[in-house]
Amino acid sequence: MKIMSVVGARPQFVKLAPIAHAAAAAGHEHIIVHTGQHYDPLLSDVFFRDLGIPTPDAHLDVGSGSHGAQTGAMLSKMDDILHQFKPDCVLVYGDTNSTLAAAVSAVKLHYPVAHLEAGLRSFNRAMPEEHNRVLTDHAADLCLAPTETAMRHLDAEGLAASSVLVGDVMTDVLFQTRDSVLAGSTPHPFAGEFEAGAYYLATIHRAESTNDPARLAEIAVALRNADKPVVLLAHPRLRVKAEEHGIKLDGGSLTTRDPLAYPELVKAVLASAGVVTDSGGLQKEAFLLRVPCTTIRTETEWVETIELEWNVLANTSDEISAALTRARPADTNAAPYGDGHAAERAVAVIARTFSDA
Repeated sequence: MKIMSVVGARPQFVKLAPIAHAAAAAGHEHIIVHTGQHYDPLLSDVFFRDLGIPTPDAHLDVGSGSHGAQTGAMLSKMDDILHQFKPDCVLVYGDTNSTLAAAVSAVKLHYPVAHLEAGLRSFNRAMPEEHNRVLTDHAADLCLAPTETAMRHLDAEGLAASSVLVGDVMTDVLFQTRDSVLAGSTPHPFAGEFEAGAYYLATIHRAESTNDPARLAEIAVALRNADKPVVLLAHPRLRVKAEEHGIKLDGGSLTTRDPLAYPELVKAVLASAGVVTDSGGLQKEAFLLRVPCTTIRTETEWVETIELEWNVLANTSDEISAALTRARPADTNAAPYGDGHAAERAVAVIARTFSDA
């Protein structure tokens, strides 16, 4: 069977790794298309290298731009890619512009679409990601859900017949990377600078965090006033927006670093006192590593992390400060995101669903 994966952003590269390995193990032909949505080597190339992902078969080189320009550029190039490779299934990941563009292009050209990480909902229509995930789920022929909560959302939207619970592939790759890191093969990225348990690790990149100068300034103030050093892995978007707004990121407790390769990121999270983020993926990774997380958003798709008290939502400077200094949550054996074998299930379901299509 010929499966085409379309990816373009850091979380998708992480999800791609176990799928690529599972597809190869099952003997399927796996075509990888990189849209170029994340074009910085630290957000792209290092993930392919460090996670053992094969070199992409095609690269769209889209780069940055507005939602419309970026999505349109992908659409204009995906048609030729689909005609060239003629896949049996187009597999799209998560909720980015790459996800929606690939799904729309495939649907219009009558190629079956499977959506990995289907059914997640923030119920915040101000988020472009929410539109991307809802539209993709309703366009897809197969919705591969990571959690029971996601399955309930799909059922409520009339998509139960095309939905299958497979678990979360992020759990697969995170557990593999965690085990490698714990075995001692990855150096600590902040060795000699910050002691284990004596710093917070932060990422801020979403439009709702960075576009509004007042919002970004409040976040920066909260991090600069933290009770421990805060290491902010500064996405290129964040640096650009901070400069545009005249907001100084470094100072007080806050220091910036470039984004890390995935094994180094896992090592840094494991050694931290807590995570501060507006990222969807990092919230869940922190939970899986049993590191407290503070999410700078008004809602989260990963409601299980909130319910189990390993994650809290915080938006004002006071809320962020209180969240960072809260007591460590109670230990839990809960496994809402699967057992580390989601990719194998996803590939098997794709083959079973589309092999005779």
